[in-house]
Parts: sequence; structure tokens; C-alpha cells
Amino acid sequence: MTQQAQEKMERSEKRLNERLRVCVATCNRADYSKLAPIMFGIKSHAEIFDLEVVVLGSHLIDDYGNTFRMIKQDEFDIHAKLHTIVRGEDEAAMVESVGLALVKLPDVLQRLAPDILLVHGDRFDALALATAAALMNIRILHLEGGEVSGTIDDSIRHAISKLAHYHAVCTRSAERHLISMCEDHSHIILAGCPSYDKLLSAHQRDDYTDIIKSWLGDDVKEQSYIVALQHPVTTDIQNSIKIYELMLDALISFNKRTLILFPNIDAGSKEMVRVMRRKGIEQHPNFRAVKHVPFDQFIQLVSHAGCMIGNSSCGVREAGAFGTPVINLGTRQTGRETGENVLHVRDADTHNKIYHALELQFGKRYPCSKIYGDGNAVQRILKFMQSIDLSEPLQKKFCFPPVKECISQDIDHILETQSALAVDLGGTNLRVAIVCMKGKVVKKYMQLNPKTFEERIELMLTMCKQAMADAVHLNCRILGVGVSTGGRVNPQDGIVLHSTKLINEWSSVDIRTPISSALHLPVWVDNDGNCATLAERKFGHGKGVENFVTIITGTGIGGGIIQHNELIHGSTFCAAELGHIVVSLEGPECMCGSHGCIEAYSSGLALQREAKRLHDEDLLLVEGMSVNNKEQVNATHLLNAARLGNSKAESILHTAGTALGLGIVNILHMINPSLVILSGVLAEHYENPVRQVISQRALLSAQGTKVMVSELEDPALLGAASMVLDYTTRRTY
Repeated sequence: MTQQAQEKMERSEKRLNERLRVCVATCNRADYSKLAPIMFGIKSHAEIFDLEVVVLGSHLIDDYGNTFRMIKQDEFDIHAKLHTIVRGEDEAAMVESVGLALVKLPDVLQRLAPDILLVHGDRFDALALATAAALMNIRILHLEGGEVSGTIDDSIRHAISKLAHYHAVCTRSAERHLISMCEDHSHIILAGCPSYDKLLSAHQRDDYTDIIKSWLGDDVKEQSYIVALQHPVTTDIQNSIKIYELMLDALISFNKRTLILFPNIDAGSKEMVRVMRRKGIEQHPNFRAVKHVPFDQFIQLVSHAGCMIGNSSCGVREAGAFGTPVINLGTRQTGRETGENVLHVRDADTHNKIYHALELQFGKRYPCSKIYGDGNAVQRILKFMQSIDLSEPLQKKFCFPPVKECISQDIDHILETQSALAVDLGGTNLRVAIVCMKGKVVKKYMQLNPKTFEERIELMLTMCKQAMADAVHLNCRILGVGVSTGGRVNPQDGIVLHSTKLINEWSSVDIRTPISSALHLPVWVDNDGNCATLAERKFGHGKGVENFVTIITGTGIGGGIIQHNELIHGSTFCAAELGHIVVSLEGPECMCGSHGCIEAYSSGLALQREAKRLHDEDLLLVEGMSVNNKEQVNATHLLNAARLGNSKAESILHTAGTALGLGIVNILHMINPSLVILSGVLAEHYENPVRQVISQRALLSAQGTKVMVSELEDPALLGAASMVLDYTTRRTY
């Protein structure tokens, strides 16, 4: 063993015997909500970490609720309290506060001598912390860097990122921003927002009605009130005060009970409070004005509100996890990634625009979004901190351009595979799978499908929760849930309008809401034929093809149509019911009630019907075949009989193939695709008959249409996953 290796081993052994000293510095009520889950995690691993807590900033000011008390209530020992705020609430006071913090911090940091300092976000207090620690050669872990919000906070946030040695970010975009800023990607962990760890598990408390009543009154019900939280924009104070005044006017006119929180301590907050008092908000019967709400109670109030309004980051971040409708006012959050629950009002000259936004948003509910976290941030951050090598040189290394866009996906806990939960609701089996971006099924689960709606939903949720738990260990980040089901589906609302006869009771059933509410993930639902088509577009023969049709040949006949790269649903969501194209006026009865449909000739059930008829007439079995008394005759027996030379079976299969071919010819003449993909268990048996019918019956201009057999093993699951992977609810403004 070399001397260098020996020294490294000795350092590792010494590190195992020493606890990592982690200093968490919290400046205000907002950053404590993000830091507290990490602090609890550190405290629960006392054999690994030594927690040191420093409190400064507005935590120690009475006008802002003396919020350091909640840190004590959480039973954390406070190792230092620093009064660092110079009152005045203007630009000069902010600068003086930074200077005062820089004067006081060195003594505290020298006494505590932490191995790592945790700094959160983009406040001016945090800039003072990062500056002091960097100059004192203390390693800095910055939380929530790389984000964009469009104000002076951006400049402060990015400045802290440049001072920090390590980064725990919430979103993939934030990670890419840091890499573009020349930060070392091996020092970045995509963890998610720590506050999500608490809010996803705690927002469904049984006593939420008591919390609502305690803050808003005994007569206030769930979703009947508004939460308002507006802060000044330090780069445009006068305009932010104007927007604040218009918001208050709109809320007064809207006449709903409102919980309004005082603004933060930034420059301009004093003027905003004056506006609030001039309008008599504190005495108005519809308003309850408060300086602080404990985070666990604030979660309940936001999650059950009829609407949230203002410019707080909580509106564009945490509120999305509950599907709470949000109205984001002004420019303070410009650039943030948001879910579809956020409606932006960039500017207004009267309160009418804000009032109209309230009319649009109040009382709505949106799919839950996990853009900023999945509830596993703390364990990722703790694991990341344990991996930090204190023997490494402290000097930062910057990775200057060119920056690679594609970063290796096998760096443990640094990058995770973006994945989807795919659900295939079949007539017999219920299947769930974790599917990654490249179409690989990472893990699959299967159970027999229960008979009742309640049992199916319960089993589906149980399987999905198990898959989500496994995904963390498999290094997969679940972006959402895609559901493939039989029948006619309204994908816009996630509702099964009419189910197939194979899946009883699934008519006018909302599948999206119970799954989204339970898993806190966006959910997409579509017909199994459409899902198989989406799978072909993303992973199969349809990749890069602008116009194609997929035909599903199985128990029934289904399919999907891609026209100009878009899936066609139709005005009543019954487009691509290809199995019910009529190819004969006097044909056999179909399960839809009509006669002569393709499905009545070519589906697995149709072949099974014909096999039973031949068997009853003793015309099915030929030499080399046998059917025992307990075995049910099915389509497989008909296929085997034809393969062994049974002329009757061959004739039935020829008719089935011809019927399918005629239906496809009609499709070619209607929408003129460049490709037809045959999918399902019967696809290979129909490939040649279909090509033959096209060559004989199609117009000359359509005879060159390609016909291919799908190579995908699980088109329903892959298609369900593709809905998530292609359309995850993410918008950047």
C-alpha cells in the first residue's frame, strides 16, 4: 500500500470516530421552515453529527413575531443569538444590517469552529453569513441555489452560490444553472426542498378544521377563505407598494375571509404596513392580520385555502404540492418554475384585473405538483454531508465552459434518473412500473385486479406507494403518474367516461383526483390504445414519424392516431376507436351492439368464439392437437389448428386478416398516415394479410404505406409513462 493510500485510510478512520460539526444559521421564519427538517434530521443522528444553531436577523425582532421562540419550542439548543438588523426598512438599513452581521459573526464562528455551515436562500443576512464563513475558511453548504426569481434576490442568491463550496438544489433547472455558473457538478446534490419532507406528510392532519377556526373564526370552512402574503420588491419598491394596495382593494371587494400576513423586513415593508393600516385591514371583519403563523399550522391553512394570493415563494413552491390555486402578483417570482395551479398577474393599474383573477382561481383544485420536492430531501442532504471529505483542499474549483449538457447518470446520489410511475389497469391484472426516461422498465409490480372500484383504487395506491419507496433506493426521481385503462377516457379531467365490459363499474369515474391527492404527484390518464400509440411515438417505430396509426390486436381491437406529431382524441374522446370501423353490413354482432365491426372479426374474443364453434362441431382438432376437458378453448387453439393445416381455421384467420386489412384501408383513405404499426399478441399473424389487402384494395397513392409489427414489450406501461415524461407539469416564466 502506498503512503498516500495509507494516509487516506487513516483520515477516513479518524473521520469515523469524530462527529461532523454542522452549524445551521437561520435568519427568519421563512428560512427556518426549510432548515428545520434538516436540523431534526441532524439531531436524530447524534452519533454522526454535532448540531450548532445560530439565530440572527428578523427572528429577534418583536415586530416580526420574535420567531426565535419557535426554535426553542422545537427543543433546539441555540448556541448564539446575534442582533443584526438595523431598523429603517429601507435600502440603507439593509446594507447596514449586512455590515453589522459581518462585525458580529467572526467571534461566533471562531468559537463554534464548525466543519460545515448551512446557509439557505437569498436573504441579505445569508450573504453576510456566507461572506464571513468563506473568509474564515469554513466550508459552506448552500440550500436552494441556482433558482431564478427576477429581483435583487437573484443577485444575492448567485453571490452566495459563488462563495459556497457545496450546493443542495431543489430542481433540475437549478442544478443546470449552477453548472452553467461554473460550479463543480460533483459538489451539487439534487435533493428537493426540505420543507416538502414535512408538508407532504403533515398537511393532512385531522385537526386542520380546528386550526382554520383558531386563525379565521368558528364560521370559516375549508376552501372558503384566502391566504394573502405580499413582500416588497427591493428593486422596484414603489410599484410593489402599488400592487399591494390594489391587492387589498381587490380582496376587500371580493368579500371573502382572508388571513393576511405582514410583509418581511425588506426595504419597502414599512410603507406596505402603512398602506394596510390606512385601509383599516386590521379592524376589517373579513381580515385577520398576523405577523407569524407556525409552519406546521401554515401548511394546513395553505393546503385547505380557497386561494393564495401575493408574491411569496410559498405560492409558487409549497402551495403546488396541495393543488391550492395561487395568484402570483408582480415580478418577485419571475423566472420560478411553477405548476399549473399558479396564475400570474404581472402588473395592474386598477384592482379589476386582480379581482378577475380571484374569480377565476378561488375554490378551484389542481393536480398536486412535486416540482420542488418528493419528500426525501433530508435523507439525501444528510447522506451528501457525510460524503464530504474534510481533508480535501478548501479552495473552490470552478468548472469553466464548455459545460457538458449530458452528465453521467451513474454518480451515486448526485444525479437521479428522471422516471415515471406507469399504471396499466387491465381486465385481469393491475400492473405498476417504474419507467425511466429512456423507456427502460426499472421495476414492475403486478396483482390480480379486484372487482370493485374502491378495492381497485386502494390496491393501485398501495402498489404506487411501494414503487415510490423503492424508487428512492433505485436512484429514480418520480415526476408523475400515468394511467392506461380500457374504455373511453377524458384525459383533460382524468375521468373514465365509459369502461369496457371487461372492467365493470368504471364509468364516469375520476381516477386522477384520488391518486394525485394520495401521492402528491401530477397524474395523466388515457385510453390503452392511445397509450400504446404514445409508446410507439416515444420509444418505438413511431419515433420521429409525423403521421402514423397504431392498431392494437388483443382481446379487443383498439388503437391511436398521431397526426402532425399530436395524438388525436376527438371532440368526445372517441377518436381512434378503430375496432369499431364497420367492414360488413351483415357481419357478426360486436360487443358494442353493432354488426360487422373489425373487432367482431379480428379480436381475440372473436377468434375464441370461432374456435369454440369449430370445437363444438368437432372441426377444430387435427393431428398433433388435443384439448383436455378442463381446458377452455381459446384463440390460441385456433392459431395452432391453422398452423397444423386445418382449412376451416385457416379460412377464419384469412377472414379476420381481411377484415382488419379493409379497416386499415379505410384509415389510409381517411387520414393518409405514412406508417401503420400493428401491436398486440395477434400482430404478427395479421402482418402479411394486412399488407396483401392494402396492395389489392387501397388507392395507388396509399399502397406504399409501411406496415410494421411493434417491437415494444409493454406498450401500455410505456405509453402511460410517456405521458408523464413528455408532459410533466412544469412551466418556466
